[in-house]
Amino acid sequence: MTICEECGFVFNHAFDADLLSYGKDYDNTQICSPMFQTYIDSLIYHLINEQGVVNKAVVEVGCGKGSFLKSLCLKGRNCGIGFDPSYVGPSILMDGRLRFERSFYGPGCESIPADVVICRHVIEHVSDPVNLLKAVRQALRKSPRAQVFFETPDLDWILKNYVFWDFFYEHCSYFTQQSLSIAFESAGFEVESIRNVFQGQYIWLEAKPSNKQNHNIRTSSGQIPNLAKQFAKKEELLIQHYQKRLKELHSLGRVAIWGAGAKGVTFANLVDPHCEWIDCVVD
Repeated sequence: MTICEECGFVFNHAFDADLLSYGKDYDNTQICSPMFQTYIDSLIYHLINEQGVVNKAVVEVGCGKGSFLKSLCLKGRNCGIGFDPSYVGPSILMDGRLRFERSFYGPGCESIPADVVICRHVIEHVSDPVNLLKAVRQALRKSPRAQVFFETPDLDWILKNYVFWDFFYEHCSYFTQQSLSIAFESAGFEVESIRNVFQGQYIWLEAKPSNKQNHNIRTSSGQIPNLAKQFAKKEELLIQHYQKRLKELHSLGRVAIWGAGAKGVTFANLVDPHCEWIDCVVD
C-alpha cells in the first residue's frame, strides 16, 4: 500500500486487475444483515425525501445484483438503469421501468438520460479512479443537471481504528474526504456535500457536473501520512494480539469466524495463515 503525501490518496501500487474476476459468481450483497438493511433504508430515505429523487431517471454504476436500485425505483417511483457486468437476473423489471445492462457505464452512454447517477462501493475497486470519474462525467455530457452520489470506505476511519482487515486485494484505492473531493474536482465535478455515514465507516459524496476549468485545485494530505505511519507500526502488534487471543480460545474449544467476505478472509489469512486455530467460517 502506497500513500501520496500531497493529497492523502492511498493505493496498491502492485495491483493487477487480471487477478480478479467480476463475473456472475461475484457477490458482495450485504442486505441479509438487519443492521446493514436499516442503513440502506436510511440512504434511500435521504435520496427520496431530502434530495428529491422521485419520478427521476436513475443510473446506478456498479449495481451488483440490483437490490438498491430496485428499492429506490419502487419507493421513489423512479425509472432506473443498472450497469454491472456481474448482474444476474431479469434484464427488465417493473413493466419496463427498471432495466439492467451487463456492461460498464461511461463513454458511449451519453444518449441515456440521467437525472441521477449513483455509484456505491465501486471506486475503491478501480486502479485509476479519476479516469472512472471522467468517464461518468463524459456520459453526462447531455445531462448537465444530473445529481451524482458516490459512496466509498473512509481511509481516515480505517487508520484511526487500526482496522487492518479492511485492506484487501479487491480494494486497490482508498480515500479520505479530502482526496475524494480532489478526484471529483479533477474529473470535472463540483462537490456539493461530503460527509461520513454508517457510523463513520463510509464517505458519502454529493456532486454535480461542472463546466468550470479548475486549474487551482488545492491539495492537502492532512494527518493521513502520520496516521499511515502509526498504522504500519502497530499492525504487526495487532496481528500478534489476535494470534494470542485465538490460541487461547482454541484451547477452550472450536473457533469460528463470523463473516466469509473479504474482511473475514483477510483477517483469517493474516492471523492464522497456517490454519492452526480457526476451525470454520460462518456466513
